[in-house]
Amino acid sequence: MTPSVRATLGELAAGRFDILVIGGGITGAGIAREAALRGMAVALVEAKDIGEGTSSKSSRLIHGGLRYLEQGRFHLVREALRERQILLRLAPHLVRPIPFLFPTFQGERVPRWKLATGLTLYDLFAVAGGNVRRHRTLGKRAVLAEEPLLRERGLTGGAIYYDAQCDDARMTVAVARAAAGLGARISNHMRLTGFIRTVGGIAGAYVRDELTGEEGEVRARCVVNATGPWVDAVRRLEDPQAASLLRPTKGVHIVVPRSRLGHQHAITFTSPVDGRVMFVLPWGEWSYIGTTDTDTSEPADAVSVHESDVVYLLRSVNALFPGARLSEEDVTATWAGLRPLVAADPGRPTSAISREHRILRGPGGVITIAGGKLTTWRRMAEELVDGVIRSLGYHFHGRPVGNSRTDPLPGGDAANVEGMRPAGIELGLSDATVTYLLRNYGSETPAIYRSCREKSELMHRIHPEHPAIGAQVRFASEREFAITIEDVLERRLHLHLETKDRGERARPVIARLLASDPSV
Repeated sequence: MTPSVRATLGELAAGRFDILVIGGGITGAGIAREAALRGMAVALVEAKDIGEGTSSKSSRLIHGGLRYLEQGRFHLVREALRERQILLRLAPHLVRPIPFLFPTFQGERVPRWKLATGLTLYDLFAVAGGNVRRHRTLGKRAVLAEEPLLRERGLTGGAIYYDAQCDDARMTVAVARAAAGLGARISNHMRLTGFIRTVGGIAGAYVRDELTGEEGEVRARCVVNATGPWVDAVRRLEDPQAASLLRPTKGVHIVVPRSRLGHQHAITFTSPVDGRVMFVLPWGEWSYIGTTDTDTSEPADAVSVHESDVVYLLRSVNALFPGARLSEEDVTATWAGLRPLVAADPGRPTSAISREHRILRGPGGVITIAGGKLTTWRRMAEELVDGVIRSLGYHFHGRPVGNSRTDPLPGGDAANVEGMRPAGIELGLSDATVTYLLRNYGSETPAIYRSCREKSELMHRIHPEHPAIGAQVRFASEREFAITIEDVLERRLHLHLETKDRGERARPVIARLLASDPSV
């Protein structure tokens, strides 16, 4: 297993790259991986941490999108369902099937017959890529048998169907690691400051190391702008007159103790407030509820959760689980992100804005990719890299460009990792910690065990309420590009969402482990 560490400014400046990707979200990481798979020389720079923007603030779903059926976007559903099945194979430890229960109520926008019709079509579209499992319709009593705490008044029935849940932040890191394992140079905390201009167009970028303040340049034959909500700002570095491409919308989620709702399934429902489709999703001992979908003028660097967002989500979920009586005091964590949606008719509701992507070339040759969704990152990357190859030629520095492949992501080359459990128990780790490691690291779990054997103190938990251990901090530093406490706390281990104090008690432990020596 090759370590994945941050490329230095010197390494970037000395490189001879075919493609420079600006942006380390799932789209940029996917493009870096796809280009590296084809044999291209690749560099990626990200101003903050890998996945720190929208890619770690999603609903954590890999799905076809039931509501796209209602909107008639059948091709988007088919593509997403194909990609869902591929990702289940590429990263079985990070992308897992999950049953959804969708209850129906009298007078709501989605009656029982419409749901049944839609799910039948959903199953048919999924057949081509390999369905998880066919849906089944339920009567009122069967729904309550599955989820007894649901509202009984007006309930007419429902259905159980299957999609997939993922760890969005860790998947983004895994994709970046896959690119690095293929030779790509990945550098987080490396900010774009401008473009290198020549007579022939943009020939690279000027960058600043946000950790040291040092400045330098990265030269490449092609530059890709994959910065999500920041794509318009980057486009204006190339062309100050560029018109806005995006209509970003804000998505907010709230986290509550799962015991307050007592649900066994993921729940899909329509909000009684405005009729939009929402989710109540299990995450260990927590449940997260979302999402909002509202226009916003907030800058991408300062997206915030407003009291009105929390009230909307609480009203919606309390109508579904009337016995819960959730209040703002029950909310242990929140997150908000901007969806970089391609602009359409300003009069259209936000829920109707297309989740499809768009690729365009600027006057200096910078290629921008905007829009899309978490589920389709791999297909978006394929399309963009195909276009780069066509425009630049089929050979790069004398190397022929190969075909795309569906290689597993790091940790994903074994669908069943239960055989690795006994080694962790014999080592002295708790069953909860071993389960947690297997779910997050898959076939790479033995590397965590090895660190524990080498340094026994790394077996200790870093927070009393959480199964994470010190060896994971070492792994994050050596193999997952983690540099700062927040990189570890928020995007590698999720302690900020999975503990009552937002991981504060782990901060000094993480700081000590990161500072102890270069390899932690």
